[in-house]
Amino acid sequence: MPAEKKKDKKKDDTPPEKQKGVYMFANGDKYDGEFILSDGSLERHGKGLHETPGGVRYEGEWDKDKMNGQGRLMHATGSVYDGDFVNNKFNGFGKYTWPNGSYYEGQFIENRLEGEGQFTDTEGQVWTGTFRYKAAPGLQFKLALD
Repeated sequence: MPAEKKKDKKKDDTPPEKQKGVYMFANGDKYDGEFILSDGSLERHGKGLHETPGGVRYEGEWDKDKMNGQGRLMHATGSVYDGDFVNNKFNGFGKYTWPNGSYYEGQFIENRLEGEGQFTDTEGQVWTGTFRYKAAPGLQFKLALD
């Protein structure tokens, strides 16, 4: 009898097969991409596009039903993040662009500007240095000589 339990356990450890298709959520969200069926429910896994009726759009990599890996998140306001995601958060290297055209390129930790990066304002002026969430002590102006 114990040998049968081990055999059944191995069968259960087989990863589900990746599929591709379109899924409409009850709240109106739409997912078009790769997924697996885990315990009878859809789990986004692989590359895909998720759109909300409110205008939020994420295109990129998914793992365990979360944004994980490289992706692009566009908000209805016009803000855009291109970069690394870990468990639905900006984490790693990325570029965040505000609706006014200014942008930050650099390191993120849990949705925060954290580490080395540069901020380019609406006039095209570039500021480099170490960012600490909402503070950036010691930023340096990068002078562009033509």
